[in-house]
Amino acid sequence: MNALTDHDLVVLAGGAARRLGGADKPALSVGGRPLLDRVLAACPDAATTVVVGPARPTARAVVHALEDPPGGGPLAALDAGLRHTTAPTVLVLSADLPFLTAATVRGLLAAATHTPGAAGPGGSPAPRDGAMLRDTSGRDQPLVAAYRAEPLRRALARIRAAHGSLAGLPLRALLAELALEPVPDPTATASFDCDTWEDISAARARIREHGNVLDEWITAVKAELGIELDVDTAALLDLARDAAHGVARPAAPLTTFLIGYAAGRQDRDVQELADRAAALAHRWAAEAEGASDAGGATGTEAKPAE
Repeated sequence: MNALTDHDLVVLAGGAARRLGGADKPALSVGGRPLLDRVLAACPDAATTVVVGPARPTARAVVHALEDPPGGGPLAALDAGLRHTTAPTVLVLSADLPFLTAATVRGLLAAATHTPGAAGPGGSPAPRDGAMLRDTSGRDQPLVAAYRAEPLRRALARIRAAHGSLAGLPLRALLAELALEPVPDPTATASFDCDTWEDISAARARIREHGNVLDEWITAVKAELGIELDVDTAALLDLARDAAHGVARPAAPLTTFLIGYAAGRQDRDVQELADRAAALAHRWAAEAEGASDAGGATGTEAKPAE
Protein backbone atom coordinates (compact mmCIF):
# COMPACT_ATOMS: atom_id res chain seq x y z
CA MET A 1 0.00 0.00 0.00
CA ASN A 2 1.15 3.54 -0.74
CA ALA A 3 2.70 5.13 2.37
CA LEU A 4 0.62 8.26 1.84
CA THR A 5 -2.64 6.30 2.09
CA ASP A 6 -1.62 3.76 4.74
CA HIS A 7 -2.43 5.98 7.69
CA ASP A 8 -4.98 6.52 10.41
CA LEU A 9 -6.35 9.77 11.78
CA VAL A 10 -6.81 10.90 15.38
CA VAL A 11 -8.71 14.16 15.90
CA LEU A 12 -8.60 15.71 19.37
CA ALA A 13 -12.05 17.19 19.88
CA GLY A 14 -12.30 17.56 23.65
CA GLY A 15 -11.24 20.43 25.88
CA ALA A 16 -13.26 22.92 27.88
CA ALA A 17 -13.07 25.80 25.33
CA ARG A 18 -12.91 28.27 28.20
CA ARG A 19 -11.99 31.15 25.90
CA LEU A 20 -15.20 30.42 24.02
CA GLY A 21 -17.29 30.44 27.15
CA GLY A 22 -17.53 26.65 27.22
CA ALA A 23 -19.10 26.39 23.74
CA ASP A 24 -18.81 23.07 21.90
CA LYS A 25 -16.01 24.32 19.68
CA PRO A 26 -15.77 21.41 17.20
CA ALA A 27 -19.49 21.84 16.48
CA LEU A 28 -19.25 25.57 15.74
CA SER A 29 -20.05 26.42 12.13
CA VAL A 30 -17.63 28.06 9.70
CA GLY A 31 -18.88 28.32 6.15
CA GLY A 32 -22.00 26.39 7.05
CA ARG A 33 -20.04 23.33 8.22
CA PRO A 34 -18.92 22.31 11.72
CA LEU A 35 -15.23 22.80 12.37
CA LEU A 36 -14.87 19.07 13.03
CA ASP A 37 -16.35 18.16 9.64
CA ARG A 38 -14.02 20.62 7.91
CA VAL A 39 -11.03 18.83 9.46
CA LEU A 40 -12.38 15.40 8.54
CA ALA A 41 -12.91 16.52 4.94
CA ALA A 42 -9.20 17.32 4.60
CA CYS A 43 -8.30 13.70 5.44
CA PRO A 44 -10.44 11.54 3.14
CA ASP A 45 -7.93 8.69 2.79
CA ALA A 46 -7.44 7.71 6.43
CA ALA A 47 -8.07 4.01 6.97
CA THR A 48 -9.47 4.58 10.48
CA THR A 49 -10.65 7.90 11.84
CA VAL A 50 -10.83 8.33 15.61
CA VAL A 51 -12.42 11.40 17.21
CA VAL A 52 -11.48 11.81 20.86
CA GLY A 53 -14.09 13.75 22.79
CA PRO A 54 -17.84 13.81 23.34
CA ALA A 55 -19.80 11.99 20.66
CA ARG A 56 -21.16 14.36 18.01
CA PRO A 57 -22.81 13.88 14.62
CA THR A 58 -20.21 13.84 11.84
CA ALA A 59 -20.40 13.91 8.06
CA ARG A 60 -18.70 10.51 7.84
CA ALA A 61 -18.35 7.46 10.07
CA VAL A 62 -15.77 7.75 12.84
CA VAL A 63 -14.68 5.83 15.93
CA HIS A 64 -15.42 7.75 19.12
CA ALA A 65 -13.05 7.59 22.07
CA LEU A 66 -12.69 9.37 25.43
CA GLU A 67 -9.51 10.15 27.32
CA ASP A 68 -8.91 8.67 30.74
CA PRO A 69 -9.50 10.55 32.94
CA PRO A 70 -12.05 12.78 31.16
CA GLY A 71 -10.55 16.20 30.66
CA GLY A 72 -7.07 14.74 31.08
CA GLY A 73 -5.52 16.93 28.40
CA PRO A 74 -3.99 16.39 24.97
CA LEU A 75 -1.54 13.61 25.79
CA ALA A 76 -4.22 11.52 27.51
CA ALA A 77 -6.54 12.17 24.57
CA LEU A 78 -3.86 11.22 22.05
CA ASP A 79 -3.17 7.99 23.94
CA ALA A 80 -6.88 7.14 23.93
CA GLY A 81 -7.09 7.71 20.20
CA LEU A 82 -3.99 5.70 19.39
CA ARG A 83 -5.50 2.63 21.03
CA HIS A 84 -7.92 2.40 18.09
CA THR A 85 -5.32 2.70 15.33
CA THR A 86 -3.17 0.12 13.53
CA ALA A 87 -1.58 1.96 10.57
CA PRO A 88 2.16 2.70 10.59
CA THR A 89 1.52 6.46 10.32
CA VAL A 90 -0.99 8.50 12.32
CA LEU A 91 -2.25 11.96 11.52
CA VAL A 92 -2.91 13.90 14.70
CA LEU A 93 -5.06 17.00 14.35
CA SER A 94 -7.02 19.36 16.52
CA ALA A 95 -10.67 19.82 15.64
CA ASP A 96 -10.53 23.60 15.16
CA LEU A 97 -8.62 24.02 11.88
CA PRO A 98 -11.05 25.64 9.42
CA PHE A 99 -8.54 26.02 6.59
CA LEU A 100 -6.72 22.71 6.72
CA THR A 101 -6.50 21.24 3.21
CA ALA A 102 -5.86 17.82 1.74
CA ALA A 103 -2.69 19.24 0.16
CA THR A 104 -1.30 20.16 3.58
CA VAL A 105 -2.19 16.71 4.88
CA ARG A 106 -0.38 15.07 1.96
CA GLY A 107 2.66 17.25 2.64
CA LEU A 108 2.77 16.17 6.27
CA LEU A 109 2.44 12.50 5.36
CA ALA A 110 5.17 12.78 2.73
CA ALA A 111 7.54 14.47 5.17
CA ALA A 112 6.78 11.95 7.91
CA THR A 113 7.28 8.89 5.73
CA HIS A 114 10.04 9.92 3.32
CA THR A 115 12.30 12.51 4.91
CA PRO A 116 15.49 11.11 6.52
CA GLY A 117 16.75 12.55 9.77
CA ALA A 118 20.25 12.98 11.13
CA ALA A 119 22.83 10.23 10.60
CA GLY A 120 22.35 7.29 12.90
CA PRO A 121 24.77 4.51 13.96
CA GLY A 122 27.09 3.62 11.11
CA GLY A 123 26.43 6.90 9.33
CA SER A 124 23.15 5.83 7.71
CA PRO A 125 20.23 8.27 7.88
CA ALA A 126 17.93 7.69 10.83
CA PRO A 127 14.25 8.11 9.96
CA ARG A 128 12.33 10.97 11.46
CA ASP A 129 9.60 10.18 13.97
CA GLY A 130 7.15 12.28 12.01
CA ALA A 131 6.47 15.76 10.71
CA MET A 132 4.53 18.75 12.03
CA LEU A 133 3.42 22.07 10.67
CA ARG A 134 5.41 25.18 11.59
CA ASP A 135 3.55 28.49 11.36
CA THR A 136 4.93 31.75 10.01
CA SER A 137 6.01 32.90 13.47
CA GLY A 138 8.19 29.80 13.84
CA ARG A 139 5.94 28.00 16.30
CA ASP A 140 5.63 24.24 15.92
CA GLN A 141 2.14 22.77 15.76
CA PRO A 142 2.17 19.23 17.23
CA LEU A 143 -1.60 18.99 16.68
CA VAL A 144 -1.18 19.50 12.95
CA ALA A 145 1.18 16.61 12.44
CA ALA A 146 1.83 13.13 11.07
CA TYR A 147 3.65 10.70 13.37
CA ARG A 148 5.19 7.31 12.85
CA ALA A 149 2.99 5.24 15.11
CA GLU A 150 5.55 3.10 16.91
CA PRO A 151 7.91 5.92 17.97
CA LEU A 152 4.84 7.86 19.11
CA ARG A 153 3.61 4.98 21.24
CA ARG A 154 7.05 4.47 22.76
CA ALA A 155 7.34 8.17 23.57
CA LEU A 156 3.98 8.19 25.34
CA ALA A 157 4.98 5.09 27.29
CA ARG A 158 8.20 6.76 28.44
CA ILE A 159 6.34 9.87 29.53
CA ARG A 160 3.78 7.80 31.43
CA ALA A 161 6.55 5.85 33.15
CA ALA A 162 8.34 9.05 34.16
CA HIS A 163 5.24 10.85 35.47
CA GLY A 164 2.92 8.03 36.46
CA SER A 165 0.18 9.37 34.19
CA LEU A 166 -0.35 11.36 31.01
CA ALA A 167 -3.12 13.45 32.54
CA GLY A 168 -2.48 17.16 32.69
CA LEU A 169 0.87 17.03 30.89
CA PRO A 170 1.64 19.56 28.12
CA LEU A 171 2.38 18.67 24.53
CA ARG A 172 5.96 19.89 24.87
CA ALA A 173 6.64 16.76 26.93
CA LEU A 174 6.00 14.77 23.74
CA LEU A 175 8.08 17.03 21.51
CA ALA A 176 11.08 16.49 23.74
CA GLU A 177 10.88 12.75 23.01
CA LEU A 178 10.59 12.82 19.21
CA ALA A 179 12.56 14.00 16.17
CA LEU A 180 10.03 15.69 13.92
CA GLU A 181 10.48 17.27 10.52
CA PRO A 182 9.10 20.84 10.38
CA VAL A 183 6.79 21.56 7.46
CA PRO A 184 6.32 25.28 6.80
CA ASP A 185 2.90 26.90 6.46
CA PRO A 186 3.89 29.93 4.38
CA THR A 187 0.36 31.29 4.00
CA ALA A 188 -0.51 30.91 7.69
CA THR A 189 -3.83 29.32 6.78
CA ALA A 190 -3.55 25.59 7.51
CA SER A 191 -2.23 26.33 11.02
CA PHE A 192 -4.96 28.88 11.77
CA ASP A 193 -6.97 27.58 14.71
CA CYS A 194 -10.03 28.92 16.47
CA ASP A 195 -9.48 29.50 20.18
CA THR A 196 -11.62 32.63 20.65
CA TRP A 197 -14.78 34.16 19.25
CA GLU A 198 -12.55 36.64 17.45
CA ASP A 199 -10.88 33.69 15.69
CA ILE A 200 -14.27 32.27 14.73
CA SER A 201 -15.35 35.65 13.34
CA ALA A 202 -12.09 36.00 11.40
CA ALA A 203 -12.51 32.52 9.89
CA ARG A 204 -16.10 33.23 8.89
CA ALA A 205 -15.05 36.49 7.27
CA ARG A 206 -12.11 34.92 5.41
CA ILE A 207 -14.22 32.33 3.61
CA ARG A 208 -16.42 35.13 2.27
CA GLU A 209 -13.52 36.97 0.70
CA HIS A 210 -13.75 37.33 -3.07
CA GLY A 211 -11.01 34.82 -3.83
CA ASN A 212 -12.42 32.13 -1.54
CA VAL A 213 -16.19 32.37 -1.42
CA LEU A 214 -17.10 30.37 -4.54
CA ASP A 215 -14.82 27.43 -3.80
CA GLU A 216 -15.98 27.42 -0.17
CA TRP A 217 -19.62 27.51 -1.23
CA ILE A 218 -19.25 24.71 -3.78
CA THR A 219 -17.43 22.57 -1.21
CA ALA A 220 -20.15 23.21 1.36
CA VAL A 221 -22.92 22.36 -1.10
CA LYS A 222 -21.21 19.10 -2.12
CA ALA A 223 -20.80 18.15 1.54
CA GLU A 224 -24.44 18.98 2.28
CA LEU A 225 -25.68 16.94 -0.69
CA GLY A 226 -23.26 14.07 -0.11
CA ILE A 227 -21.69 14.18 -3.57
CA GLU A 228 -18.08 13.86 -4.71
CA LEU A 229 -18.47 15.43 -8.14
CA ASP A 230 -15.43 17.45 -9.25
CA VAL A 231 -16.40 20.99 -10.19
CA ASP A 232 -14.30 23.28 -12.36
CA THR A 233 -15.74 26.54 -11.06
CA ALA A 234 -14.14 28.73 -13.73
CA ALA A 235 -15.45 26.54 -16.57
CA LEU A 236 -18.98 26.53 -15.19
CA LEU A 237 -18.93 30.29 -14.65
CA ASP A 238 -17.80 30.76 -18.24
CA LEU A 239 -20.62 28.50 -19.38
CA ALA A 240 -23.15 30.40 -17.25
CA ARG A 241 -21.97 33.67 -18.78
CA ASP A 242 -22.31 32.29 -22.30
CA ALA A 243 -25.81 30.97 -21.58
CA ALA A 244 -26.90 34.25 -19.98
CA HIS A 245 -25.58 36.41 -22.82
CA GLY A 246 -26.35 34.13 -25.74
CA VAL A 247 -29.75 32.77 -24.66
CA ALA A 248 -31.38 34.48 -21.67
CA ARG A 249 -30.31 35.30 -18.11
CA PRO A 250 -32.37 32.50 -16.50
CA ALA A 251 -30.59 30.03 -18.79
CA ALA A 252 -27.41 30.37 -16.73
CA PRO A 253 -28.46 28.60 -13.48
CA LEU A 254 -30.66 26.12 -15.34
CA THR A 255 -27.84 25.13 -17.69
CA THR A 256 -25.31 24.59 -14.91
CA PHE A 257 -27.90 22.53 -13.04
CA LEU A 258 -28.39 20.33 -16.08
CA ILE A 259 -24.62 19.85 -16.41
CA GLY A 260 -24.41 18.56 -12.87
CA TYR A 261 -27.49 16.39 -13.30
CA ALA A 262 -26.13 14.81 -16.48
CA ALA A 263 -22.70 14.26 -14.94
CA GLY A 264 -24.22 12.53 -11.93
CA ARG A 265 -26.76 10.41 -13.79
CA GLN A 266 -24.51 9.43 -16.67
CA ASP A 267 -21.21 9.30 -14.77
CA ARG A 268 -19.65 11.68 -17.29
CA ASP A 269 -16.93 14.30 -17.09
CA VAL A 270 -18.16 17.75 -16.07
CA GLN A 271 -15.62 19.52 -18.27
CA GLU A 272 -16.69 17.59 -21.38
CA LEU A 273 -20.35 18.37 -20.73
CA ALA A 274 -19.59 22.02 -19.99
CA ASP A 275 -17.65 22.31 -23.25
CA ARG A 276 -20.54 20.84 -25.22
CA ALA A 277 -23.07 23.12 -23.58
CA ALA A 278 -20.82 26.15 -24.14
CA ALA A 279 -20.53 25.27 -27.83
CA LEU A 280 -24.31 25.02 -27.99
CA ALA A 281 -24.64 28.45 -26.36
CA HIS A 282 -22.22 29.91 -28.91
CA ARG A 283 -24.20 28.40 -31.79
CA TRP A 284 -27.40 29.73 -30.29
CA ALA A 285 -25.89 33.22 -29.97
CA ALA A 286 -24.47 33.09 -33.50
CA GLU A 287 -27.90 32.23 -34.93
CA ALA A 288 -29.46 35.12 -33.03
CA GLU A 289 -26.82 37.51 -34.33
CA GLY A 290 -27.28 36.15 -37.84
CA ALA A 291 -31.02 36.62 -37.67
CA SER A 292 -30.54 40.16 -36.44
CA ASP A 293 -28.07 40.95 -39.21
CA ALA A 294 -30.36 39.46 -41.84
CA GLY A 295 -33.30 41.47 -40.60
CA GLY A 296 -31.27 44.65 -40.70
CA ALA A 297 -29.93 43.91 -44.18
CA THR A 298 -33.23 43.11 -45.87
CA GLY A 299 -35.35 45.46 -43.90
CA THR A 300 -39.08 45.77 -44.34
CA GLU A 301 -40.14 48.74 -46.37
CA ALA A 302 -43.69 49.98 -46.62
CA LYS A 303 -45.28 49.10 -49.93
CA PRO A 304 -46.69 52.02 -51.88
CA ALA A 305 -50.43 52.20 -51.96
CA GLU A 306 -51.90 50.89 -55.13
